[in-house]
Amino acid sequence: MIENITTKEFKEKIFDYDKETEWKFKGTKPAVIDYFAEWCGPCKLLSPVLEEISNEHPEIDFYKVDTEIEGDLSIQFGIRSIPSILYIPLHGQPKMVGGFGGKDSIEKMILNIK
Repeated sequence: MIENITTKEFKEKIFDYDKETEWKFKGTKPAVIDYFAEWCGPCKLLSPVLEEISNEHPEIDFYKVDTEIEGDLSIQFGIRSIPSILYIPLHGQPKMVGGFGGKDSIEKMILNIK
């Protein structure tokens, strides 16, 4: 299941960029965050694929950020194109990937954050 996340929730569950200067992940499981917009064609193609993957990987938290509503989160992470996916390992630095390269590419990235 994928949870829509607001800026406030992001700061509580993922990373509070207002209080921290260096990345400090607050989660208890690796996470995948889909930055999207309702009008975005590739985002619409990505959505059911991510939903399927989220059901296959309960050991990972999946979130969606609507870039039209949560503009601050888009700015903070330098989102210039959508979809963009932020892969967050439990330990270490997150990695942002732009575009939709298909289910296989998402699965490969997920292996790197487990």
